[in-house]
Amino acid sequence: MRTQLAERLGVDVAIFAFSHCRDVVAAVSKAGGFGVFGAGRYSPEELEIELRWLDENVGGRPYGVDVLMPKSIAGGEIAALEKQIPEGHRAFVADLVERFQIPAPRGEEVVGSLGSDATASRFNPNAGSESLSRQLLDVALGHKVALIASALGPPPADVVDEAHSKGLVVAGLVGEVRHARKHVDAGADIIVAVGSEGGGHVGAISTMVLVPAVVDEVGPLPVLAAGGIATGRQAAAALALGAQGVWCGSVWLTTVESDLDPILKQKIVGAQARDAVISRWRTGKTQRWLRTPWVDAWEEPGAPEPLPRALQTLLVRDATLGMLENRMADVMTTPAGQVIHMIDKERRCRDVVFDMAAEFIDAASSVSGILDDME
Repeated sequence: MRTQLAERLGVDVAIFAFSHCRDVVAAVSKAGGFGVFGAGRYSPEELEIELRWLDENVGGRPYGVDVLMPKSIAGGEIAALEKQIPEGHRAFVADLVERFQIPAPRGEEVVGSLGSDATASRFNPNAGSESLSRQLLDVALGHKVALIASALGPPPADVVDEAHSKGLVVAGLVGEVRHARKHVDAGADIIVAVGSEGGGHVGAISTMVLVPAVVDEVGPLPVLAAGGIATGRQAAAALALGAQGVWCGSVWLTTVESDLDPILKQKIVGAQARDAVISRWRTGKTQRWLRTPWVDAWEEPGAPEPLPRALQTLLVRDATLGMLENRMADVMTTPAGQVIHMIDKERRCRDVVFDMAAEFIDAASSVSGILDDME
């Protein structure tokens, strides 16, 4: 899996690992892959600490940072936002809290499922806004990162120019072909085609359909395939579609290095593909989550339409904190892709990387053998 892109970035295998956990990022990079740290859940001060640790613990290997860079997200002071939440939405959440017996939050720090924004004291309604994203980018550009990724739209021209001036590669995540073209026009060096099977924010087009369409649209710019990829066989299929590597997220959730709550790790190990469902309960945007009664409740008849991002996040904040602080196994959830049905045990990140690479070789050799038989 040492593609041209892998050569360019100085990695052994073109396996890109997205994670909000610094230990996962470091472990994958040290194993020969490319770890990408999700910065969207951190404050600038917290990100400085995390990236300083990565600089010191990644073993001199390259890694990247993913920052949400939308053009605009309505935010503001919490008091002002509270007044914009309709009473009907408040009543619906109150009924769910009573139904599932979710205690009021204590405001404790919750590590794992939803990251550092899952604390009442540090809730920021402007999370994902351009102003905060620029602060996070300023922090990232002061560290030894090799790649900056934008997950919610093309970054501003000055951001791309500054990244390029420092020798960094710029990647853009897309769920549609038209979005890929926008990233290319903005100066992206890599396009990550994210299929609907993936966890977190996703679109409606499957990986098998999206990847070759994006490859045809942006070639010869390199494309990474994402969504529903956790094995070497799937990586081989991605490269057959024209991708130069794979971008994986869910496969790292249950690794030894992952800081995901052990309760959620165990739930993922026992889950099926159908247990990863699309919902807008958390941010008002389309995301794929591990199914629980709480997630299902937002799809019931009579459930209100989710609010815009800042308002929806604020609406469910206390309930989210309550279920996580009290480790309520029945209702607590995490973003996860459909590939969780292939995750049946806890493994070290390096073993995941090595197994994917070995299985890729077997799969590619099998296809090559078919071609030889046809000659």
